Amino acid sequence: MTLQTAQPVPTRPTSRQWAALAVLVLPVLLISVDMTVLSFALPAISEAVSPTGTELLWIVDGYSLAIAGLLVTMGTLGDRHGPRRMLLIGSAAFGVVSLLAAFADTAEALIAARIALGVAGATLMPSTLSLLRSTFSDREQRRTAFAVWAGGFAAGGALGPIVGGWLLEHFWWGSVFLLNVPFMVALLVLAPIVVREHRSDGTHGRLDVPSVVVSILALTSLVYGVKTLAEHGPALAPVTTSLLGLALAVVFVRRQLRLDDPLLDVDLFRLPVFRSSVIANLMSVCGMTGMLFAVSQYLQLVLGLRPLHAGLLLLPGAVATFVAGLVAARLARRLRLDALIATGLLLGTAGYVVMALLRPGAGDGAAVQLAVAFVVLCTGAGLAETLTNDAILSAAPAGRAGAASAISETAYEVGAVLGTTVLGSVLNAVYRREVDVPAGAEAARETLGAAVELSAARPDGAALLASAREAFTHGLDTTAVAGAALTAAAALLVWRSLRPASRGGSRGASREVDLTRGA
Repeated sequence: MTLQTAQPVPTRPTSRQWAALAVLVLPVLLISVDMTVLSFALPAISEAVSPTGTELLWIVDGYSLAIAGLLVTMGTLGDRHGPRRMLLIGSAAFGVVSLLAAFADTAEALIAARIALGVAGATLMPSTLSLLRSTFSDREQRRTAFAVWAGGFAAGGALGPIVGGWLLEHFWWGSVFLLNVPFMVALLVLAPIVVREHRSDGTHGRLDVPSVVVSILALTSLVYGVKTLAEHGPALAPVTTSLLGLALAVVFVRRQLRLDDPLLDVDLFRLPVFRSSVIANLMSVCGMTGMLFAVSQYLQLVLGLRPLHAGLLLLPGAVATFVAGLVAARLARRLRLDALIATGLLLGTAGYVVMALLRPGAGDGAAVQLAVAFVVLCTGAGLAETLTNDAILSAAPAGRAGAASAISETAYEVGAVLGTTVLGSVLNAVYRREVDVPAGAEAARETLGAAVELSAARPDGAALLASAREAFTHGLDTTAVAGAALTAAAALLVWRSLRPASRGGSRGASREVDLTRGA
């Protein structure tokens, strides 16, 4: 460790760098809008294409499942062939598939379109992170750029409910997917003008196809196994699928350690900062998406709010994510990394605790309570995401920026899958167990949306609706307890893992050493 006796004066970003940052935030904004809009469109989708409870979950996380399996491969391809090229290819494909999703007329067609969106979207996020790193070589500039990048996600969370709510009140549910098209057109026009291409200085051998296949099978098997276990319990099929995914993951890691030019630099996980930051990234996103999946349905189907009003209630949470990301960039100059990331996760725990105190029949007070819980959780997520993305990319060598960003985004998307599938499945399981369904209305046991629709056409609809709403509220409370336990455990793990890395010397010096690959 060398002592830093003088700090260089930070340079100001050029106008081209600011323009490049604005363009690279567009895909992040798009993904956030797409996620938020879809959550608020679930009631309308349930009425239009009549999905089962399992199909509804697949509509939500089919995208994340596909993108999680392909992110590592796409990040590596970006390192080899240029992240800007991959960004443009993915943007064109994403726009075309969005049009197909908008006009899907069955649950199966919509699930297929969401999976295709995931395949196209797998090229977007690793490319933006890799290009951010090459665009901003100065450490302080890059940290600020990451804060703006994370803020773009929050801005999309704010824009999605408002614009999407307005669309859902005036047009059919497919219009929410048409929002993707102007974003993609803008990116295709502007990216070649203001974003410079970047390729690794190192030489790469031939792409290892067996590694690609094994990585896709391992990730999809693991995510699908976890999803099915949460939905149906410890049955033979989901347990077997999960074990197969774990076995393939071991095969993948061992193969990467033997290759001279691996698909993924698994040695990065030996760095405590890198490893713990990936975990923190996954858990913060898991908490935020899990709450959004549940709360968006509660506000509309239990409290009866219109989509636009429900979106406005969650707007302060999206703003809190943006503000927390900007504040995190400044706090990181003075405070320890372990304390900041653990604090973000503990704020997520506090948000879930507030939500767990919800009681049936709370009325308007329930809406305020959920809005407060969402603000607290989103503040923690904004704090954790900004710092973990910076730590993950700073730990990687420049030639593996795409692979490192792919790991970061894989953690992000797997967290989104776990939020909607595991926590969403806990919610559905409690709902199905407690709802009192009369004869001839078995479809009401599948989803709350189906119960609301059936209650309007039955003489005993009032009793069915009251039972369904009470059962959903109990499921929401149970889900909140599970989310609080997960985020609290992650906070403890991150604090203990990063604490040794934060000791010794000055805080700034120690942090620089730990986040640098060469150290």
